[in-house]
Amino acid sequence: MSPEALVDAQALRRRAEAALDGKTDASAIALSHQETARQLHELQVHQIELEMQNEELRRAQQALETSKASYLDLYDHAPVGYLSISDKGLITRANRTAAHLLGTTSSQLVLQPLSQFIARDDQTAYYLVRKLTLTTQQTQTREIRMVRPNGQHFYAQLIATRVDDDTGVPALRVMLSDFTERQVAQERLGLAASVFDNAREGIMITDTGGKIVEINAAFSHITGYSRSEVVGNSPRLLSSGRHSKAFYEAMWTHLLNKGHWYGEVWNRRKNGEIYAELQTVTTVRDAHGTATHYVALFSDVTNFKAHQAQMERLAHYDLLTDLPNRALLADRLRQSMAQTMRRGDLLGVAYLDLDSFKTVNDTHGHEVGDKLLVALSARMKDALRDGDTLARIGGDEFVAVLTDLADVTASLPMLERLLAAANQATQLDDLHLQVSASLGVTFYPQTDITEPDQLLRQADQAMYQAKQSGKNRYHLFDTLHDRSVRGHNEGLERIRQALAQQELVLYYQPKVNMRTGEAFGAEALIRWQHPEKGLLPPAEFLPLIDNDPLAIEVGEWVIDTALAQMARWQAAGFEPQVSVNVGALQLQQIGFVDRLRSLMQRHPTVKPEKFMLEMLETSALQDIGYASRVIEDCHKLGVVFALDDFGTGYSSLTYLKLLRVAVLKIDQSFVRDMLSDPDDLSILRGVISLASAFGRQVIAEGVETIAHGSALLQLGCDQAQGYGIARPMPADTLPAWVASWQPDTTWGGASAAASARSEARAFI
Repeated sequence: MSPEALVDAQALRRRAEAALDGKTDASAIALSHQETARQLHELQVHQIELEMQNEELRRAQQALETSKASYLDLYDHAPVGYLSISDKGLITRANRTAAHLLGTTSSQLVLQPLSQFIARDDQTAYYLVRKLTLTTQQTQTREIRMVRPNGQHFYAQLIATRVDDDTGVPALRVMLSDFTERQVAQERLGLAASVFDNAREGIMITDTGGKIVEINAAFSHITGYSRSEVVGNSPRLLSSGRHSKAFYEAMWTHLLNKGHWYGEVWNRRKNGEIYAELQTVTTVRDAHGTATHYVALFSDVTNFKAHQAQMERLAHYDLLTDLPNRALLADRLRQSMAQTMRRGDLLGVAYLDLDSFKTVNDTHGHEVGDKLLVALSARMKDALRDGDTLARIGGDEFVAVLTDLADVTASLPMLERLLAAANQATQLDDLHLQVSASLGVTFYPQTDITEPDQLLRQADQAMYQAKQSGKNRYHLFDTLHDRSVRGHNEGLERIRQALAQQELVLYYQPKVNMRTGEAFGAEALIRWQHPEKGLLPPAEFLPLIDNDPLAIEVGEWVIDTALAQMARWQAAGFEPQVSVNVGALQLQQIGFVDRLRSLMQRHPTVKPEKFMLEMLETSALQDIGYASRVIEDCHKLGVVFALDDFGTGYSSLTYLKLLRVAVLKIDQSFVRDMLSDPDDLSILRGVISLASAFGRQVIAEGVETIAHGSALLQLGCDQAQGYGIARPMPADTLPAWVASWQPDTTWGGASAAASARSEARAFI
């Protein structure tokens, strides 16, 4: 029933119902009650039928929509890409898979030519696919390389089918699938096959039962066996017989446990020739981890082994004498030292140098000299025991390693035989030649840990002692003397390292006027902030560098560091006079004044008159004239000198007159015992009077108590320094100490002390 009929029926029903209720017009009243009821029943039946038909239509429409949605979902998410291509080559529709393959979205693909996603080299192939598909109406399949917008390439299988739209215009349905992994796998298989066939290394594949299943051409070239001769056989047909059963058992054990084995094997070719091969065996497993095959890859290294043996001979033996060279000597010496430690016996190392051999070369030529070396080498080797080693380490120098010695005296007969062999005359054609040798000997083990190179150096030193003692003799190395020298050298090196690593520091000991209460200066004193031993005083390390060039380096560091600290203090308004000690070696070096000038120029803000150099009296007396010139030149720079430890050098009045020093420092050895030793007190009185007579200032070192200070004041010495006043302190604490220091009340008046404190605070 149509919708219009449904409306009419519903209107009729309403009129009938109105008639029954007495609410209709004259034509409706004429109908009988029975007819009205029948028509109402028919109308109800029709209405029910219509509703049933409408429900069926709704369900059909819903099923159609569901089916369409499922189709679109399957289309979009199909495992392959689907594209609709117009006759112009433009994409009119694409599912999501195709868009993902092409690196973009479905909407962005629409109206884009598919050709822009085809690699340049495959454009022609794509054109032929389109042409053949449209003209022959046959499905075309082609593997083609494609490119995404980001430049990434991939391999795709393209299947094209012709379809016509409603108007008969031809178009293409294209299916794309990515087969890059399959292509790569095929290429890898092809490459592997090519490598297998063309490899220069022999390749043999066996099953787990040990039967050969495949070989390559290189295998046949190396072994001489063809494929037909070895496939199905055991690799044992190559066995040379050189390896034991244990060797092969170890190989298989390692292969089964580790999955691989690597090593050298001696095998036999088909013609019976023995050859060496470097072989790697690897286990091949399936996806479940089960071993299926073994692959052996090997190369012929026979020539290499022969060359290696020759090179090892050249590397370890002297070409002229065929004796071990330095390299082999080092190895044998190390082994002998280890054996000596295990056995508990003694090892001797003898360093031998031929005397006057250079004269033979100069007189008769190097060819004769070489012949003499060969003859002497043979005789000296025969003079030793079988377990000993004689090596030539260069020129006319030899080293003998004497093992299994009960004591030092056990080596003496061999040393005598070596000297006798070297001293024996040699007849070369019509030449009668004779030389001698000097021997230096050292022994192992020693009290200290000793390395092989150290033993050689010790024997070498002893050999020079033998030469200096008259040649043609031996000399035993003095271990105790060497330990002393070595310790000194190690100490020097550690101080040099401390200087480089900034472990050295300067402490400052105040200088004061006990009478006025003025703290007018400080002496810069070196300390070593040792990372393990803590703060070390100079007596712990400075004696090591006496008379060594390192003393100059350390001295210049002290001057430079003190000047830098003075510049920092001066910038903060604190300007004490600072003195540094100058050693004899530093003072006497050529260009000392120039070096001092250069260091002062690095700190131009420092006032020269505030900087003082303290020179030991004994240093000045070594060359009084030179010391006087240095002092004069330093005066021109504005730098003044103090004569340190005055009274210890027994100087004369003439020396004191020649040296223009501004200050005499009384040595603390006199000050320390002045209260109990009348002689020291007399010396102090004489020095103070001498300083006054020559117009020099005087300062006393070593003031340890208030009583020492009081006694010095009574003698006329006002300036002092020492532990009774202050110990040396870090630079950052000196300004505060100066500001707070006050002298003992017995040393001066209260007003003087107050005045001194006021002046000190003005420095800060």
